[in-house]
Amino acid sequence: MFTRDQLDQATTLGAATLHEAAGRIGALPSAIKPVVPTMRLAGPAFTVLVPAFDNLWIHRALYRARPGDILVVATSDGIEAGYWGDVLNAAAEERGLGGLVIDGGVRDVAGLTESDFPVFSNGVCIRGTIKGFDVPPTLGQPLAIGNVVIHQGDLVVGDRDGVVVLPAARVEAAIEAGFHREQDEAEKIARIRAGDRTLDLYGFGDGAP
Repeated sequence: MFTRDQLDQATTLGAATLHEAAGRIGALPSAIKPVVPTMRLAGPAFTVLVPAFDNLWIHRALYRARPGDILVVATSDGIEAGYWGDVLNAAAEERGLGGLVIDGGVRDVAGLTESDFPVFSNGVCIRGTIKGFDVPPTLGQPLAIGNVVIHQGDLVVGDRDGVVVLPAARVEAAIEAGFHREQDEAEKIARIRAGDRTLDLYGFGDGAP
């Protein structure tokens, strides 16, 4: 479990900085974005794998995840469906969950945008889902979204730039490296404002006319 300070620091740094600071790992597909650009999330992953076009296990995950957990849902390549809407959103709020990241669609966006619950998806889709495939339990197991394998308890950080997922064991080092990176960027920007060129800052010499 991550401390409150770690989650606050991760949110402050943001997804892009943490991705770079951790060695350019953990970036989920760029299509996965918040339904409202100002939405942000940070918390431990609660992994959910569902059959394509079936959201039964999302309903079950709501009541097994802990407050603050981020539901990370893979949809078995059934991306073109609306797995999440007003009802699930209200239930997640009541459970005190930390957010949703889904490799699939959501709907009822008018309601989702008025909520404080952060929802990240790769699109809006009105196609409905069923609750018919009562497959074996698929909660808390490793899953893949894009080329990122996500384990239960990994750190999930999302903002308007996208979503990064980092192994729990690498979070402390990534946060420390992230603050060093932010300081370095601030110094570079100050030098640019003072007249330096980006080519010189990055050691590329006199390549520009």
